[in-house]
Amino acid sequence: MTMVSPVRSLVLWFPDWPVTALLHGAGSDATAGSAGAGAPPGTAASPPLDPSRPIAVVERNLVAACSAAARAEGVRRGQRRRDAQARCPGLTVVPADAARDHRAFAPVVSAIEERAPGVQLVRPGLCALRAKGPSRYYGGETEAARVLLDTLRMLGLGDVRAGVADGPFTAEQAARSGASIAEPVCVIPAGGAAGFLAPLSVAVLDASSLGAGAAPSASDDLVGLLARLGVQTLGEFAAMPPDRVRERFGERGIRLHSLAGGRDSQPVQPRTPPPELQREIAFEPPLEIADQVAFGMRVTADDFIAGLGAIDLVCTELRVELIGDRGEHSERVWLHPGSFDAAAVVDRVRWQLSEEVGDHGGGGDDRAPLRSGVALVRISPEAVDAASHHAPALFGGGPEEKVHHALSRVQAMLGHRGVLTPAIGGGRWLVERQVLVPWGDRHAKGPDGLAAQRARPWPGSLPDPLPTTVFAEPIPVDVRALGGELIDVDERGSVSAVPAVLIESGRRRRIEAWAGPWPVVERSWDAARSRRAHRFQVVDADGGAWLLVCEGDSWMAEATYD
Repeated sequence: MTMVSPVRSLVLWFPDWPVTALLHGAGSDATAGSAGAGAPPGTAASPPLDPSRPIAVVERNLVAACSAAARAEGVRRGQRRRDAQARCPGLTVVPADAARDHRAFAPVVSAIEERAPGVQLVRPGLCALRAKGPSRYYGGETEAARVLLDTLRMLGLGDVRAGVADGPFTAEQAARSGASIAEPVCVIPAGGAAGFLAPLSVAVLDASSLGAGAAPSASDDLVGLLARLGVQTLGEFAAMPPDRVRERFGERGIRLHSLAGGRDSQPVQPRTPPPELQREIAFEPPLEIADQVAFGMRVTADDFIAGLGAIDLVCTELRVELIGDRGEHSERVWLHPGSFDAAAVVDRVRWQLSEEVGDHGGGGDDRAPLRSGVALVRISPEAVDAASHHAPALFGGGPEEKVHHALSRVQAMLGHRGVLTPAIGGGRWLVERQVLVPWGDRHAKGPDGLAAQRARPWPGSLPDPLPTTVFAEPIPVDVRALGGELIDVDERGSVSAVPAVLIESGRRRRIEAWAGPWPVVERSWDAARSRRAHRFQVVDADGGAWLLVCEGDSWMAEATYD
């Protein structure tokens, strides 16, 4: 069988990328190990990350990556979390997040593609290119690698290693073993792959992302078996007769045997860059009036929708970013009950600007008030769907589609909160669970969405079945015993007497049956906002069922069961 000659490859390696991704984009995800790894983000136990502090990203209770400060304290990749914290008590422990790593690496790959197209994304923190094109364009392999490193340095990524060699496997080992902070580029001359790989440990066959090409468990077993047979280096493995390797290890062993000898026939497989879906428009001079910004957005919105339509997609969630002339940043994700068209995109931009002016603190996601003119507007799809799922029906729209168009037109005239729809939220009190949501926002997801609020424990909340009529303002009532004395509940939840009479709006109702009390305790740790009450269910002589609340020495009717 004819062996394919290795192709000159250039590999860029970003050491400890999970830590770099964390520092560049998600410091609030961290929880200090010394303060308790289970503390929620944003509390005193999760201070903003300091790059100079020891940080470790942990996956399956093992250290997946750590910062230079953590390594100086003895923390190593593959350590158990307990051992790492024992060596470094002040270690900041962060759970691994593959989505965060990919999200942070995507703009890095895009920046590399601007200088040298044809990038293969191996995993976040590791990518490969064919060296031939960039080396011809930039005047050599070393020069091409340095151009890419300079580009990454402008993005704030200083510690990046580059390796150039015959085949991506050898190039990866060159970046990992041959390059350093002082000399970040390591070029292995053509034909020198076997000599460079010979002194390396066979463990690199397991650690490599480009060379294995199979399940990690298979690589683990083979590398471990080689070590037990006394084969410690790649040179020793490459010196073994191929027939004996195939006989003992099969085709998988032959593949690794070729890698160890510098005969990497695996080509670089460039990715197809995703289409650029976001659009932006800059205003010079900056615009102060929302209607002017909305008018200027029309062509950009049309182009945004047309770009999605060209690849048979529609936008169902839209991210709008507003940049002020003084650097202020307002960002919000807008939802739509169907899919956005150009007019709906323009409306969301105008509504976001109106809310920034009218209410600097409410209704947005990670927003700061704009106190100067709008210098730039950027729109991007947060979620997309196949256009075929939103195609109009053959014989026209049904009732739901007509309602949607009618409400959307009214909302476009009255503003974002001009059309509200009821939804069920979370809370201990029934009136808190009645939420009015702007049309189009009722499908909100995430930790602040209605579904997440309902899923919280809410101790003391009322179980099903719930009352059908809930009073917007609780109605004051009296509940008395047969002797006329007012009934109250002590600290232990004991009723002072048997409820016999319900007095509501001056009308006396005889209580036929009652149940309770059920305590509702809120914010007991905050004296200014704490609340302690007890709920009762009562049935009067007319068959009316009431949900009553006793708080201190006062009674209120919260709802009725119809």
